[in-house]
Amino acid sequence: MSNKEYSMYSGGLKGAEKTFGECAEKYGINEITFSFEGHKCSRKKNITLLSDEELKKGNISMEIVSARMGRRYAQVDKIRKVFQLIFHMINKGYQVFAIGWIQSDKTVKGGTGWGVELAKFFNRPVSIFDQDKNKWYTWKENEWKEDESVISHKTFCGTGTRNLSNEGQKAIEKLFSRSFE
Repeated sequence: MSNKEYSMYSGGLKGAEKTFGECAEKYGINEITFSFEGHKCSRKKNITLLSDEELKKGNISMEIVSARMGRRYAQVDKIRKVFQLIFHMINKGYQVFAIGWIQSDKTVKGGTGWGVELAKFFNRPVSIFDQDKNKWYTWKENEWKEDESVISHKTFCGTGTRNLSNEGQKAIEKLFSRSFE
């Protein structure tokens, strides 16, 4: 399959999503960046601006999010739009790659964690590079199992922390080189 037949979805924020976008561009992968009015993207290419009506397709009760993630959220209205945007990214990209931190309860820290939980819920292949352990893990049999992840589906999501470490950046770059060279 030609690289041009692949599509990567992200939110274009600084850190992991920006690096995923740069790698997609380098390898000739179709990049789609979801955003909404007032959302600040670091990656300004191929932006799909979602209307309030489109965002609502990804609406979910914040009580459900809080229960699934085991935490409470301040600024509910602001974070709701971010979670709605994440829904669109995960819904479009079949395989999910994230950069962040796996917590002791098997969730992933921050907003990235909601994308990972959605991927699990949708029964999508999901992998995370844990920046504490500097290793890739894939969700299999209700556990995070160490794995050398590879992009193997024509639609995928690249997401993660805004606080990208040098190791996290290298992990994204190596993921693309393993998958497309």
